[in-house]
Amino acid sequence: MDPIKNQISAIDPLAIEPVAEPNGEEALHKILSGTTVFSDNRPLAAVTSLEQRRRRKARIAGGLLLGAAAVTAGVLVASSFETVSSNPMPAVTLPTSTPTPSGSVTPTPTPTATPSASPSATPTVAAPVTTPPAAPTVPAVAPTTAPTPPPAPVATAQTFTFPDGHISFTYPLGWTVRPEQGASDGATVLDSTGAEVAFVSSGFYGDGTGGPVTRTVYDRAVVPGLTDTSGNSVEFGFAANQATYVPYGAPAGTAPVLDPPSYFMDLRIPSQLQSGETGSGSNQVKMPNGYMSARVIFDLNKQPAFATPEAAKAWMSTTQYAQLKSMLLSVSYK
Repeated sequence: MDPIKNQISAIDPLAIEPVAEPNGEEALHKILSGTTVFSDNRPLAAVTSLEQRRRRKARIAGGLLLGAAAVTAGVLVASSFETVSSNPMPAVTLPTSTPTPSGSVTPTPTPTATPSASPSATPTVAAPVTTPPAAPTVPAVAPTTAPTPPPAPVATAQTFTFPDGHISFTYPLGWTVRPEQGASDGATVLDSTGAEVAFVSSGFYGDGTGGPVTRTVYDRAVVPGLTDTSGNSVEFGFAANQATYVPYGAPAGTAPVLDPPSYFMDLRIPSQLQSGETGSGSNQVKMPNGYMSARVIFDLNKQPAFATPEAAKAWMSTTQYAQLKSMLLSVSYK
């Protein structure tokens, strides 16, 4: 074979042909009888020996085999990834956890993808069971209740008005008022037992007599709805009078004698409710339509009405006393 051709053939990596062992006698015959062509383009020192060419061909062939194997492996791996990505796994949320440091770290082996012609099943990753956060605790709120309305006021009194429409007053339920027969200006008040407990008059002509007395006042209060024709206020009062006199036929210079107490509970002008030595006065109050009088009726069979001043004071704590006082304080004029 021509040496130049052999060099060119040696360059071709795919032409791996066995080279015949040179025959020395044949070579010598060609040299002596034939024409040998030498090339001065490449020095003889650069001509590779046959052994070097064989080794070079072997290295090139091995590199090509390794490259082909690598390409084949890459194609197989890529096809395997394409098969897996065509069936995407469901998205899952993996819980995060804080790694716990330890003395030695064990590396986790990386799984090697094994290609197959057709995957038998789509890999399924079980989602971790997560516990939902506990609902925030809301403090119990006491149920709102509508405020209880106050009870409707219960009538505790009724009103009496005189026919002329001027004087009126209130009195407890269960009590009654009896107008005077044949007169329009007087009314007797009876309690729930039918006993006469008070008398009120309006439009009377006033008269009367009086004298010196010793007076003890136990209770007094201003009546809001009354003022006499002189502009004086009118007051409620509970008191006792003791008249002083000299017995008939007694010697000159005899000391006066005090009568037993005479209790009264009525309406008067303030000057008629003074304690001590004073005039007996009157419970008649002058109003624009005539004289007005309002008083409590004490039992005439009991003289005095209370056995002692202490008994009179004790009566002031009773319900009857409170009812009578409230009735007299309610008297008004229009």
